[in-house]
Amino acid sequence: MIEQQIKEPEFDFISETDKDFIIAFTTGLEALGYTYGGTIGRGFCWGSHMLIFRKANAKSKNVVARIYIREKSLVLRLFFNNVTKHNAFISAAPEYIKNVFTGDYGTCKHCKGDHCKFRKDYEIDGVPYEKCNGMTFEFHDPSVERLPDYIALFREFYKTSSKSEAL
Repeated sequence: MIEQQIKEPEFDFISETDKDFIIAFTTGLEALGYTYGGTIGRGFCWGSHMLIFRKANAKSKNVVARIYIREKSLVLRLFFNNVTKHNAFISAAPEYIKNVFTGDYGTCKHCKGDHCKFRKDYEIDGVPYEKCNGMTFEFHDPSVERLPDYIALFREFYKTSSKSEAL
């Protein structure tokens, strides 16, 4: 379905490389039991369009990932909790994965005081981090070449059944 939708004239502004990533990521998450619901929606303040991924056939509507489609780029945003629990995985990940958790982007500035419900607190390699939940876990200009690492990271946080182990 995504292969056909992304070919619509409305999406002619998206580069072929970015279209390839959208198709590959969507296919990868669908193999793990997640769906974008067949809708490429408006992106509001995040871009011109976006895909929102959730667990397929689940009552919960929790978002697990989004792809923000911008005029000249994509942003892959993954939604994670209990980050410290995954410290070993993140520590061993490629730098472009680890940097999303340990870099300066999204550092909390305490704009809501010290008791903000939107702050993500965690530790990686014994170093504490505070990130603004509105700007966390974003991968700018994701690529098909890095897809296996994004999927491995996703699977680390969202354990799947043995049926999807073939991915």
